[in-house]
Amino acid sequence: MTQKAVVLLSGGLDSSTILYQALADGYQCYALSFDYQQRHQRELAAAKEIAQTAGVKQHQVVSFDLGLWGGSALTDQSLEVPRDRAPEEMADQIPITYVPARNTIFLSFALAYGEALSAQRVYVGVNALDYSGYPDCRPDYINAMQQVFQLGTKQGREGNPIEIITPLIDLKKTEIIQLGNQLQVPWEKTWSCYQGGETACGVCDSCQLRLNAFQELELTDPLPYRQ
Repeated sequence: MTQKAVVLLSGGLDSSTILYQALADGYQCYALSFDYQQRHQRELAAAKEIAQTAGVKQHQVVSFDLGLWGGSALTDQSLEVPRDRAPEEMADQIPITYVPARNTIFLSFALAYGEALSAQRVYVGVNALDYSGYPDCRPDYINAMQQVFQLGTKQGREGNPIEIITPLIDLKKTEIIQLGNQLQVPWEKTWSCYQGGETACGVCDSCQLRLNAFQELELTDPLPYRQ
């Protein structure tokens, strides 16, 4: 029987790595992306290109508007995306780029999609070591959501719950890049910047974390940057 996995694919460095990991693990992959009216819509084009390059079975894009109530610099244009922050400054508090309950929403869609497919796994590229420190990227949160997956579905109640797989949760950004290199992830097709536009800003938290990791490994990030 074919083993199936739903992969949450934003088009970024982390999610692209987990897609290639899921394929390497032998799963037939169904990629799921979200247009939630995020500032960085450019990432959806990256997700589409990554999915095509990787040869996924199917790529779905779900659309809804988290900008209706704002609460994040990624969905509210009146809020500024932080720039030029040092790592210790990023670690100081949960940043304004945190989108309220985003991963809970994403994982709920992935669960519904996965159960409709009779999938065995949902892969998500959460990382607890990023300086951003989002609350819905931490092990205790994933453990709680695994309980939801088990208790809130027919598949789970019948003893075959969909498993949440988080290959990157305990890895440093440098280690994620090293893993992606082993899996031959095409970094030039990925997108990490929180700002809109066709070139990455180079100064938002996401760009800084990515650039610093490539530099630490003495590698060149193939993305074009404005700064």
